[in-house]
Amino acid sequence: MSRDPRIDAYIAKAASFAQPILSHIRKRVHAVLPEVEETVKWSMPAYTIGGKIVLITASFKAHMALNFWRGQELRGESANADAMGQFGKIRSLDDLPPDAELDRLIREAAELAASAPAPRELKHEPKPPAELHPEFAKALKGNAKAKAVLDGFPPSARRDYLDWIAEAKQDATRAKRIADAVEWLSEGKRRHWKYENC
Repeated sequence: MSRDPRIDAYIAKAASFAQPILSHIRKRVHAVLPEVEETVKWSMPAYTIGGKIVLITASFKAHMALNFWRGQELRGESANADAMGQFGKIRSLDDLPPDAELDRLIREAAELAASAPAPRELKHEPKPPAELHPEFAKALKGNAKAKAVLDGFPPSARRDYLDWIAEAKQDATRAKRIADAVEWLSEGKRRHWKYENC
């Protein structure tokens, strides 16, 4: 049974109400799909088979979500289209379906994932790597921790900072953004850190 330590960390950092729910879903997934692979997608716990997403869980301040990747096909009309995931806002274990139904949904979601067509080819070339603005580079030279955090980010998180600074039209705006970026990076924060636990 492969366990991703990032998911252990995610569960440990989740709100106390969400921890038993996240752990229960994880336990059911492993019970039903012994070959499941754990990973993190979009900073959320994800469970995959052969690289294809079966389901994702997400924890917020007052609720959490269970999202079967092909949930509309899986649950049809009973899928909740107004909330993240197909079960709306989950606040306790009682908001989950009974284990037998949850197990069935997990099994069927895995079968749907296995039957998924190959991903479409990109219609355009990927974006070139974002460039480090010279003033930002100078500020990072003075703060090794901030530079190390930025360098350790995945490309999309790194691009969030680099593009944000490059898009500033005025020098004063750019200077303020650089100061904020260095402060946030020193604290290990992503560019959109304020919205990560909403």
